[in-house]
Amino acid sequence: MGNVALARAQMEAAKSMPLDHAKYRNSAGSPPPECPMHQKGGGEPAMAGEKPPHPKMQAASECPVQHDNSDVNPLNMMPPANQQPAKDQPFALPTDRQTSTIPKVTEDGTVQFWQYPSQQMFWNAMLRKGWRWKTEDVSQKDMGDIIRIHNANNEQAWQEVLKWEALHAKECGNPRLKSFGGKAKDFSPRARFRSWLGYELPFDRHDWIVDRCGKDVRYVIDYYDGGLVDKDYRFALLDVRPAMDSPGNMWDRMRVAYMRWKYELSEKFGSQDNGRVTAGSD
Repeated sequence: MGNVALARAQMEAAKSMPLDHAKYRNSAGSPPPECPMHQKGGGEPAMAGEKPPHPKMQAASECPVQHDNSDVNPLNMMPPANQQPAKDQPFALPTDRQTSTIPKVTEDGTVQFWQYPSQQMFWNAMLRKGWRWKTEDVSQKDMGDIIRIHNANNEQAWQEVLKWEALHAKECGNPRLKSFGGKAKDFSPRARFRSWLGYELPFDRHDWIVDRCGKDVRYVIDYYDGGLVDKDYRFALLDVRPAMDSPGNMWDRMRVAYMRWKYELSEKFGSQDNGRVTAGSD
């Protein structure tokens, strides 16, 4: 979600071991995200014992990129869905779209969920951002894996958002995602501070607006490279938190920081007490 040059989606189908993310970072292309909100993964599950390839999508915003066109949907920063095969496309791609577990805000209040892009939509989005297919780049199977990874990352992000929203369960029991956008190169202050301490910068950033029963709450999500892709097509380490743009969000951040500090102390001193040998014991 953001104005970003998306990195080339070079994923080698013949390799069962995930590719190196850092190497992808240095590649010139980019698979821009065609994601009208990320939703639960698309496609068949991986065969037993088979590991999905590592998504070489550094500097790539996995959600829709910002467009200047007048026909862009302001809720997901996406142009109208394009399900038509591209010119000179080397193989056919599915056009079916998976429905996420992420509820969306609707005008009439009905329960609806965000949908993820199809493989064809994702391919067209990559082309729209300047990527061009080469034989060694992406296979038909790779596109399915890319979509599954894309969707899994966003399902994971929503679960992290719900943990924060649990602080307001009495106030609102059914938060919904209102809108979102990608800011892969607009690093958050927290990410920049961590980089000054020697930690790596996130490869992507999303800002999500959550409707807390009529109240808009902005969340910042930093995506860090977590190494190998697991069996559930997850590889990113997510840092999800409310944006520091309101007293309520700042209070939530302080509450959670205190709870984490208290838990770590109890774990530390609790383990010491459990291991203490008292006089007269064997």
